[in-house]
Amino acid sequence: MIYLNKKIATAFAAGALLLNTVAPVFAGTSIILSENGDGSDNDATVILGQSTTVVQSNNADVYNNVDAKAETGDNEASENTGGDVDIETGDATVNVNVENTLNSNSAEVDCCPSGDIDVLINGNGSDTDNTVDLKLGTETELYQNNYAKVKNIVDAEAETGDNEAEENTGGSVSIKTGNASTTVGLSTTANANSARIGGGGQGGSLSAIISENGDESDNDIVLSLGSLVLLAQSNVADVFNHVDAEAETGDNKAKENTGGEVEIETGDAEVDVTVDNMVNFNWADLECGCLLDDLFVKIWGNGSDTDNTIDAELGQETLAFQGNCAEDNQLPGDVSSLGGEGECELDNFVDAEGDTGDNKAEENTEGDGHDPSVSTGEADVEVDLENSGNVNVLGDGFELPFDEVDFGFNWAFFAAWFSWLAS
Repeated sequence: MIYLNKKIATAFAAGALLLNTVAPVFAGTSIILSENGDGSDNDATVILGQSTTVVQSNNADVYNNVDAKAETGDNEASENTGGDVDIETGDATVNVNVENTLNSNSAEVDCCPSGDIDVLINGNGSDTDNTVDLKLGTETELYQNNYAKVKNIVDAEAETGDNEAEENTGGSVSIKTGNASTTVGLSTTANANSARIGGGGQGGSLSAIISENGDESDNDIVLSLGSLVLLAQSNVADVFNHVDAEAETGDNKAKENTGGEVEIETGDAEVDVTVDNMVNFNWADLECGCLLDDLFVKIWGNGSDTDNTIDAELGQETLAFQGNCAEDNQLPGDVSSLGGEGECELDNFVDAEGDTGDNKAEENTEGDGHDPSVSTGEADVEVDLENSGNVNVLGDGFELPFDEVDFGFNWAFFAAWFSWLAS
C-alpha cells in the first residue's frame, strides 16, 4: 500500500466554510516495454500520487446581554377634593428575541482517480529482462472542527402597577391597570459538519499484460495500488442562558380616601419564555472504494523457458472519527488545535414570574353603601425549554433538511435528524 506525504493546509473563518468539490484527476497513462532487442535490460518505474487535505475550522465567542423593560405604572393621585379620582394605565408589552446561528462546515471531496492506465510488456527479444514497477496512490484527509461559546443574558420586565391614590375626599377612587405581557424567545443553533467523500466520481481502469516475449526472457509487472481516506469531525459547544422574565400588574394602593367608592382592578400578567438549544451535529457519507473500476491482468503467448510475473497489491483503508463535546479532543491530526478549548456544557437558568397581586385598599371611608373592591387579573407563566444535539451519522440514506435554519449551505447533506431523534 502506498501512502503519500501529508500536506496540511489550514483554513480559519468565523462564519461558515463551504468547499464544494475537490476532485483528483489522473489523465490516461500508458506504460509500454515493447520490441526491445535480444539480451536487453528494460525497466520502467512510475509513481502516480494524489493527495488532498481539507481543513475547516470555526471558532465563535458570542455574548448577548439584553435588558428590556416596559412600564406604564407608578402614577399618583393624592389629596384631591370634590371629585372622582381615576387612574388607568395602558398595556405594557416586552418582546425579546435572540437568535444565534453559528459555525458550519460543508465539504464534498471526490477521491477517485479518473483516466485509464495500460501496462504492456510485449514483443521483446530472447533473454531480455523487462520490469515495470507502478505505484498508484490516493490519500484524502478531511478535518472539520467547530467551537462555540455562547452566553445569553436576558432581563425582560413588563409592569403596569405601582399606582397610588391616597387621601382623596368627596368622590369615587378608581385604579385600573392594563395587561402586562413579557415574551422571550432564545434560540442557539451551533456546530454542524457535513461531509461527503466520493461524490459519485468514477475511477479509471487498469490493464496489465505480458505477451509474446522471446525465449528465456524474464518479465515482471509489480503493481502497488493504495487508497487512504481519513475523516475527523469534532464539535465543542459551551452554551450559557440566563433568562429573568417578569410581568407585574399589582402593587397598587388606595388608602385613606373619604366619601366615595374605592375600586382597584388589575389586568392579566403573562410570561412566556422559550429556550431552544440545538448543538453539535456530524454527518458523513464515505464512498471511496473506487480506486479502480476495472482491473485486467493477463500473461499469454510468451516463449519457452520464460519467467513471467504480475504482482498486484491492492489496498483500501477508511478511517472515520466523529465526536461531540469530547473533552479530551483526541482526534487524528490534532483537531483540537484548530478550534478553541472550553467546557462542554449546556447551562440554562430561567426565572419567570407573573404577578397581579400585592394591591392595598386600606383605611377608606365607605361611600354610597359599597365596600372597597380589589379585583386582580390572571397570572400565567409558561416556560418551554428544549435541548437537542450530539448527533453523529455515518452513511447514506439520510434526509433531514434544516428548513428553519440557514447556515449558508445545502442542508440536504444533514438529513432529518429531528425525525431520527424522535424515533
